[in-house]
Amino acid sequence: QVQLVESGGGLVQAGGSLKLTCVASGRVRTTNGMGWYRQVPGQEREEVARFTTSGTIDYADFVKGRFTISRDNEKKTIYLHMNSLDSDDTGVYYCHILILNPLGEFWGQGTQVTVSS
Repeated sequence: QVQLVESGGGLVQAGGSLKLTCVASGRVRTTNGMGWYRQVPGQEREEVARFTTSGTIDYADFVKGRFTISRDNEKKTIYLHMNSLDSDDTGVYYCHILILNPLGEFWGQGTQVTVSS
C-alpha cells in the first residue's frame, strides 16, 4: 500500500507564501508520478503541479510562475512552494501519486490552505 501525508497548510494573508510538504511511504520507489492537486470551493479537484512518471514537471496555467514544485527523492518527499497567494488559491490541497507498475493511484488526506484578503 501507499500512504501520502501532507502538511504545511494554514492561514495566510493575500500576497503571502506557504510551503506544503508531502511524504510518501509504502511501495513508493520514486517521486516520479507525485504531484499536487487542489479543490477550491464550488469547483472540481484540479491539478496544480506534478512530476510526471518520466520525471518532467507540469504546472497548471493558473500557477503563473507563483508556485514551484520540488522534491527529495531519498526522503520520498515532494514540496509545493507557493508565493503571491490570493483568495482564489483558498482550498484543500491534496498530494497524489500515480504508480505504473502495478498500476494504481493514491491520495493524501488533504491540507487546508486559506488566503485572507
